[in-house]
Amino acid sequence: MNQVAFSPKSLIQFNTTPRLTSPEAKRLTTESSALDVLTDFQTLKPHSVTADTPVDEAHLKMRHSGVRLLFVTDKQSHCLGILTSRELIGTRRINLAMQQRNLDRNEITAEMIMTPWNKLSAMTFAQLSALTIEDLVFIMEDATEQHLLITQYDAQHELTIRGLVSATDIQNAVGKEVNNVVPMARSFADICQVITGHDL
Repeated sequence: MNQVAFSPKSLIQFNTTPRLTSPEAKRLTTESSALDVLTDFQTLKPHSVTADTPVDEAHLKMRHSGVRLLFVTDKQSHCLGILTSRELIGTRRINLAMQQRNLDRNEITAEMIMTPWNKLSAMTFAQLSALTIEDLVFIMEDATEQHLLITQYDAQHELTIRGLVSATDIQNAVGKEVNNVVPMARSFADICQVITGHDL
């Protein structure tokens, strides 16, 4: 077996404080590909909770994960709906669920306050691939939510959620072009107003 010759003398000692190298942030414009703002679940695992997860536990997971959206799934990993920070931090849906079901807060689960799958906006991965960021925002101008799900069929021809696009990610990606005008986008319509200069 060949062995690489090694000598301790080949190692060095630091004589100054080193700086960590970080990947350079990609500079995007509204003409960049819409794929550049996709959170792709083929490379980044989505954060999720089961339908019976108590809301306070879901909120804790969201905080620890540093995300603003959780998928609500069943035991077969089917997406039943989504929970955003608005539902978990706000009290409207939680209070309504408590009143309608005559339950205490600690009995309210993710499934009771989520936005169900059949009320979510979605676009296919193929459609997204053909768009620029500006095209995407124009298409999503009527969306009142912050997130758009991206779908794709897998090898077994089953519909899957490939990833998602968020209004905040678009805002952050295009930098000062949007950030100076809208401090925090609440929807795709907010960004559309910035890019076009007026409501459509």
